[in-house]
This record gives sequence, structure tokens and C-alpha cells, in this order.
Amino acid sequence: MATIKYIDQIPLEGQKVLMRVDFNVPLDGSGDITDDNRIRRVLPSIKYAIENRARLILCSHLGRPKGERIEKFSLRPVARRLGELLDQEVPLAQDCIGEDVENQVSAMSEREVLLLENLRYHPGETQNDPAFAEGLARLADVYINDAFAVSHRSHASVVGVPGIVRKCAAGFLIRQELSYFNRAMEGPERPLLAILGGAKISGKLEAIKNILRRVDKLIVGGAMANTFLAAQGIDIGRSLTETELVETARDLIEQAGKGGVKFYLPIDCVIAPGPDANAETKIVPVQEIPQDWMALDIGPATIDLFSEVIHDVKTIVWNGPMGVFELPPFSHGTLTLAHAVGKGNALSIVGGGDTDLAIQRADETGNISYISTGGGAFLTLLEGRELPGIEALKECSKK
Repeated sequence: MATIKYIDQIPLEGQKVLMRVDFNVPLDGSGDITDDNRIRRVLPSIKYAIENRARLILCSHLGRPKGERIEKFSLRPVARRLGELLDQEVPLAQDCIGEDVENQVSAMSEREVLLLENLRYHPGETQNDPAFAEGLARLADVYINDAFAVSHRSHASVVGVPGIVRKCAAGFLIRQELSYFNRAMEGPERPLLAILGGAKISGKLEAIKNILRRVDKLIVGGAMANTFLAAQGIDIGRSLTETELVETARDLIEQAGKGGVKFYLPIDCVIAPGPDANAETKIVPVQEIPQDWMALDIGPATIDLFSEVIHDVKTIVWNGPMGVFELPPFSHGTLTLAHAVGKGNALSIVGGGDTDLAIQRADETGNISYISTGGGAFLTLLEGRELPGIEALKECSKK
């Protein structure tokens, strides 16, 4: 079976190295970066390439300009911040393909770094257009993918370029992501617990099916728990429910039972007439939700139950919050679970932007074994599917 190479397994000296990174950082109204974590996470690969005398060309997207050149989506603030972190100038190219960019790359010296302008200024990026991929590939002797967060997307810079460039590898961030995921899902120390939350079963249906074949225990919270509660015949009032998936939820509960997987759902909840920061709230058992109220967070009895489950496992994979945690009245369940995971001794792997944010708000970042940089990519792996970006590297390694 083909395997991928990593950046420290191929020669870089003097080579034009095109590295796909994820610099899709949040910006404030003034265009300043509010969180540079995505830049910092790829610094080991960038520094390695510089130290090994590469001519390093970085490419990324920012936001969703939808194929148009829109100034607020320029990577200029990223070039400035990266230069500060590296303590060397990082020029920003005017574009990411074309003769001017090729000339700029040809003029580069070893150890220099150039950041290309937003890939998504061109519709060919998201369309995986062969001509656009060819334009990027012309810049490179070597292609490195260290953008785990977009490796589930079949975009030109992710799958098109490695189909053209002869030498390809993954960066250190991708090695770290895949290593931790495999430790959790392929050969975990047991018991293995998965915690799934968020709004809908439909978005995580394949992940649930795959997870049930691998875990010892499964906690389901958030609005997606409502459909499972409805499958047990519980009237959940106006709570968000996917009525078309109630039968599917019932089958999944049955599947868990047959497989010996312990399946945990909320037993009480925080309810309100709607998701409003100033709403009146009550705590009730799940069987006592009034017709015109909604379940918006897990309740104290559920927190105790879930925390007990967390305390007794060796490996935890968590994706999705337990309620509408962005609003203070409904944040307690998610934040308390973050504390429980942080205090435990289990190998803990968290994936998904909302869950990552909850971990930050709970001030537990330093107590989590690994926080993935990719929500969609992480979910794709949970579904048991290969990432197109990794598949492309494997194909490249056969050349």
C-alpha cells in the first residue's frame, strides 16, 4: 500500500518548495489578525524548509472571495505577521499564478520565503481546474501539503498540484494530526469514548455509524441528542429535531446495544422559549420539556453522568458542543465537560472549530492532548474516509 513521505524525508536544498498551508485566520474590522494560531501551527514545517536552504513559496486561501479579487480577503496581514514570527521579511506576491509570480520565484535565493496572494481569488482553485493547478505547479520543484484543515477538499492546490509535481510530501502538522488520530481510533488504549455534539445528526451520520464499530462508549449531546430522545418516544417540545431521522436514530441505538457500546444521552436539560441570551431558563428532566420550550443545554444531572463516564476512560475523541454554548445561559454544559476532559488522565483529542473554541473559553487548552486544526477534515476521518489531500500525496509517491 502506498504511503506518504514527510518533509524531513526529501531533499529541499536549493529547491523551489511550494507549501500549501492554512492561513485562513480571523480578522477584525480593521483587517488585523485576532488569532494567529493557524500560522503558528505550521511554523515547524516553514522553519525546517528555511533551515534546509529551500526557496519557500507558501500558498493559502483566506475567507470566501468566490473567485473575485476582494481586498478584505488579501493575505497581506498574514505576510506581515509571519514575517514577525520568523524575524525575516515575507513579501506578498501580487497573485498566485502567472508570469510575474514565476519571475518573482525565479529571483528567490535559498532560505527566502514568498507568500502567494489568496488562492481563492481564482475560481480554478475550488473547481480544481487543471490549468490553474498547472499554473501553481510551474512554481515548484517540490510540493508540501501542511494544510490539514483543507485536506478533505478536492481543490487545485490540494489534489491538482501533487498530481503534476514529481516530488511531494506532507508537513509536520499533518504528520501530527494523522498520528494522534490513529492513536485514538486505530489502536487506542481502552476504554475509548467518543463525545459527539452539535446541531444535526445528518451532518455526522456517517461518523456515528463508523464510530459505533470502534468505540466502547458514546456520549451524544447538543441538539443532535434531541432526535435520539425522540426515537425513545420522548416528547421534546419545540427542540430542534430531525424528524426524518428518528427511525435512523432508533436503529443506531439498537446497533450500539448489539455491539456492546454504552450509549449515553442527556437525562435533564436547560430549557428556554428560544436561544436568547436574556431568555427565561429552567432545568427539567428530558421527559418534562413543555410543548413550547426548547432544550438548549445539558442539565446538572447529565453533566454529572457524562463527567463520570469521562473519568473512567483512557482515550477520548470529542467533536461538537453540548448546547448553544455561544450564549451564556447555555454554555455551562459544554464548558463543564471541557473541564472534566481537561482534568482527566485520558488521551484526549478534540476536533471542530466550535469545540476548540469551547476548550479555549474553559481555559483547558493546555490540558487537552491534541486539538485538531481541521473540523471538516477531522469529521471526514471520523467517518472512516480517506482525505483527498492525503490520497493525492500517496499517488504522488508512486511516481
